[in-house]
Amino acid sequence: MPPLTQSSQGTIETTSSHPSAGTSAGRSEVPTADSRPANAVSTSMGKVVKAALTWLVAIIAILFIFGPFLWLVSHAFVTSWTYPNLWPDGFTTRWWSVVFSDEQLMSSVGNSLILAPVTVIISSLVCLPAAYAFSRFNFPGRRAFQVSLLAVNAFPKMGLFVAMAAIFYGLHLMETVAGILIVHLISTLVNMTWIPAAAFSSVPRSLEEAASDAGAGKFRVFFSVTLPLAAPGIIVAMVMSFLASFDESQGTYLVGAPKYMTMPTQMYSMVLNYPEQVSAVFALILAVPSVVLLVSCRKYIMGGRLAEGFQIR
Repeated sequence: MPPLTQSSQGTIETTSSHPSAGTSAGRSEVPTADSRPANAVSTSMGKVVKAALTWLVAIIAILFIFGPFLWLVSHAFVTSWTYPNLWPDGFTTRWWSVVFSDEQLMSSVGNSLILAPVTVIISSLVCLPAAYAFSRFNFPGRRAFQVSLLAVNAFPKMGLFVAMAAIFYGLHLMETVAGILIVHLISTLVNMTWIPAAAFSSVPRSLEEAASDAGAGKFRVFFSVTLPLAAPGIIVAMVMSFLASFDESQGTYLVGAPKYMTMPTQMYSMVLNYPEQVSAVFALILAVPSVVLLVSCRKYIMGGRLAEGFQIR
């Protein structure tokens, strides 16, 4: 038993009879004066390196995303910009009036703004029933049909469009609105089928059964319960289909040119026949619908609806 000693405050303390054990315990618990500054320096250096890497990645991402957009904006308002000058020769808004006064360019804008919504409507009428069937029914070949939708994107599209052109010539669909809509519809099949199918699958069956037990018919259950809950995923699919149709160029150019030109197909001729400032203005106008739609529906897209649509169930 260790002896008892009287402390200066009048309390009784115990003294260990094994000083070596107490010394080793003290060394393991209390860091030395040399180790504490070293640990602090390494921790602070790690924070500095982490912050520097974070800023570097952020700057690279900003340049990669916004660099082309800044180039378009700058060239849309300059008179000219000659190498190696670091500053434009002058600023003007004349190129915007050139675009809006050109009947051919504005005709392509009108074609794009008409064809894309019509494509979304037709794609919805065709694909949403199929998406509901994939979600709610098990039938032979269900998985094969789902995977076959990817066949459109599994091969180079230009080869597919050339093969389609041979068929379109026989059906007299070349340089027709119907031919262009078929091309655009093919580009929307995956988005308008897979994403809504995932949205329908995410609706709890218990809610539908509760509505049925309350006396609601099948159509009322669908329009009152299933469709409202699946609406965010369907909205995402419609937005992605609109963008796919609005930006489609190769098939539209092959089937519709020169009679029907859209904004993406018009960009081909602008590179050769217009100043680069006019092309910059037209490219900014082309980007406006995409930016507006993505910003408007960002909460649905960022919420994981897009990723959920590409999970085969």
